[in-house]
Amino acid sequence: MGGLLWKIAGQSVDLSRHALIMGVLNVTPDSFSDGGEFFSTEKAIEHGQRMAAEGAQIIDVGGESTRPGAQSISAEEELARVLPVIVKLRATISAFISIDTSKASMALGALEAGASIINDVTGGRADPEMMKLAAKKKAALIMMHMQGTPETMQTNPHYDNVVSEVVDFFRQQYERALECGIDSMAIAFDPGIGFGKTVEHNLALLAHLSRLRVHDRPIAVGVSRKSSLEKMIGSTEMRDRLAPTIALTGLLRERGANILRVHDVKENVAALRITETLLEATT
Repeated sequence: MGGLLWKIAGQSVDLSRHALIMGVLNVTPDSFSDGGEFFSTEKAIEHGQRMAAEGAQIIDVGGESTRPGAQSISAEEELARVLPVIVKLRATISAFISIDTSKASMALGALEAGASIINDVTGGRADPEMMKLAAKKKAALIMMHMQGTPETMQTNPHYDNVVSEVVDFFRQQYERALECGIDSMAIAFDPGIGFGKTVEHNLALLAHLSRLRVHDRPIAVGVSRKSSLEKMIGSTEMRDRLAPTIALTGLLRERGANILRVHDVKENVAALRITETLLEATT
């Protein structure tokens, strides 16, 4: 098997021709995008199953909000929210399960319950044990760039050159990951759209997405329902963020995105499929 490979749970997934849709499953009472709609265990499980049926190859389960201004919760509370959901999903769907957390103890519980990907919004910086855990458990690891913390990240973010600084961060974290024993093929990167960035910073990163690839590792992008979309289109309605998200799924795939993190799976799967059909027809 050739091309761009990402190793998940010992399986090499070829991303050179087909990107992956990652469905967002927030098991939180205060998510910015769904207002806690899936906070109950039963509703969260049903939603995860629905997203898998609609074509999501990864279900990204999170028990702690990372919206701007969000405060941290304990690992115990986070585990109590997500473990029953992960256990049930692992028994009922074939999609990969990722755990959206920056706490190693939280990630360990999720991996033992059936997750195989760690999605760390701090890029492995918040918990010194995270990279060691990923190496020990042979988990795939998505390392995201964030300036500051969720509580402070949107307080006047500043960069001299946002694209260069994010690339430098990816290179540094890649070397750290290798030093901790993580398989280079298990690593992916996320520029962290909206995490310590202005609309202009977000646009610069999306416009130069191909420049963000480090050591031929996959690029994950999450723009779905982000507040920067409403600023770009001039609407404050959450429902109006769907169309631009779908448009960006196609455009960012063409520009090199390999994992697209979305809330509305069915629509974005369709956008991805038509984009990849056109890309194949032009090669």
